[in-house]
Amino acid sequence: MKTDTFRGRDFITLLDWTKEEIETILDVALDLKRRYAMGEPHDHILRGKILYMIFYNQSLRTRSSFASGIAQLGGQAIELAPGQIYTPALPGKEVAYSTERVSDVARVLSRMGNAIAIRCYGNPVDWVYGAAQEMIRNFAYWADIPVLNMEDDKCHPFQALADILTIYEKFGTFKGVRFTMSWAYSPSVHKPRAVPQSAIVAATMMGMDVTLAHPPEMELDPEVIKACEEFARRNGSSFRIVHDFEEAAKGAHVVYPKAWAPVQMFKPPVGVGDPKLAQEVFDRYKDWKATPEYMALADPEAIYMHCLPADRGWEVEDSVIDNTNPKSGWRSVVFDEAENRLHVQKAVMALVMR
Repeated sequence: MKTDTFRGRDFITLLDWTKEEIETILDVALDLKRRYAMGEPHDHILRGKILYMIFYNQSLRTRSSFASGIAQLGGQAIELAPGQIYTPALPGKEVAYSTERVSDVARVLSRMGNAIAIRCYGNPVDWVYGAAQEMIRNFAYWADIPVLNMEDDKCHPFQALADILTIYEKFGTFKGVRFTMSWAYSPSVHKPRAVPQSAIVAATMMGMDVTLAHPPEMELDPEVIKACEEFARRNGSSFRIVHDFEEAAKGAHVVYPKAWAPVQMFKPPVGVGDPKLAQEVFDRYKDWKATPEYMALADPEAIYMHCLPADRGWEVEDSVIDNTNPKSGWRSVVFDEAENRLHVQKAVMALVMR
């Protein structure tokens, strides 16, 4: 398809993009990955371009992959840490001489750089579900340059791109791939819904047969579920929700067990804003853990995935996450998945920032 239609666009959620456009991004990512592996120069693509990064939350993979990615494309990343700058805030959330309205920040940065990448969820927006994405969309409204979502409280689109690129590399197709996204136990309830929601959107969009497994209290956004059902209908594939950890793993080609917060963690109207109650709910399901016995339920050639960081010993046993190079049978692909963050992000930056 014509890639000039990508130029200048924001990348906030996969639901803003078509399946064909996502396929183009994956094609570009694979090409850039090949060039990187062969040592072929590609630092002319974004030479002289500036990416501003604003992290309200901690980060390892996202920070390093965006900074490395734009450097490899010839550009430069500049991090603007809240607290070290006047923290961008929406109207009504401002504090004198401490914050600066998003509309002003976005317009200033638009005069100086070529894209703004933002990560925000959880405590910075007081666990009000949707507040972080509202802020990122407000940035996009005021900015004259692309705004890239490095994870908010609703979605993590770049992680989802890395997920599906990894699956495509391992299986060579999406058709007929059985993908299970499952909740898993963590002692921390401070886990946004972003990763699982984007993962199931991407998997159903690409036409995989998707199972979402979680305890009843860990339900996801109804709008996301509705979108997944519609993608499955269009693709002639399947989407189902189960509340049995082991049942969901049976015969799966991809298993992706990861913790996310129960509805009780979020402030009204989504939940009740009660972290203590959320912890009580979490602690009922300590047996939802990726073990070798759990992996044995999946397809013999299944892959284990996780966005990282994984809560080792709780979400997953070391013998599962570190089983990266078996001669046969199931294996962990978490480090391939992490590397692919670099390549998909380079692809999106190359397409929208040129």
